[in-house]
Amino acid sequence: MRILVAIDDTDNLESIGTGKLASMLSESLNINGWGKGGFITRHQMFVHPDIPYTSHNSAMCFEAEIDKKYLYAFVEFTVDFLKKKSAEGSDPGFCFLDIDSFTGAKELMAFGYSGKKQVIKKADAYELAKRLDVHLSEHGGTGQGVIGALAAVGLRLTGNDGRIKGHLKIESANGIVTPDEIKRQTHVEAVQSIDEGLLIENDKIRLGDKVKAVLLEGKSTLLVNKIDTDEKASAKWETCGKQQLRAY
Repeated sequence: MRILVAIDDTDNLESIGTGKLASMLSESLNINGWGKGGFITRHQMFVHPDIPYTSHNSAMCFEAEIDKKYLYAFVEFTVDFLKKKSAEGSDPGFCFLDIDSFTGAKELMAFGYSGKKQVIKKADAYELAKRLDVHLSEHGGTGQGVIGALAAVGLRLTGNDGRIKGHLKIESANGIVTPDEIKRQTHVEAVQSIDEGLLIENDKIRLGDKVKAVLLEGKSTLLVNKIDTDEKASAKWETCGKQQLRAY
């Protein structure tokens, strides 16, 4: 079965981040022989004085394949993991759903988008999760992280929100690669211009300092910009930088 797993508000300013804990949970599926965890997406939530957060107010989500007979074991493991690994003063929340049997996608996606632009009450998150039969639970502090966790699952369902955790490691000659080379070396499924659509396989791309992918149309996607031709390498494109990816 395919599931989405999201956690939020597990850290403080001195601890490891929620993204790292999400990676550890994803890896736990492989380590325990329960299934296979996928890449982590970071979903930006509304920043407002009424919302407590550590640094950026973002929640983490990943998709996984799991043998149904191990689902309960994974949920128990996650609950125990959050209780042990969440930082002092944090308010961790945990959400998961079975993608293939879920019928409330439209409503949950709307909740996810609302989490990016307005203050939401914890009671409203629980009410929606109960109505849609989505697992939602808190594991310390005020439990405020359930709001971000539920919103992150909704945003991941859209297939069009979130930066993928981590920087891409791509070997290249003189910092120039093609879309085909990028796909062979990474989890990237599509390479496209931020303005002009998909690139062809032999287009030349100049790699920036820190290369990150985003989630678009349900795929791990690398975004690039058109640039003045690099005479030495004939590169027409360059990977987008941090500022351009803030919108994702």
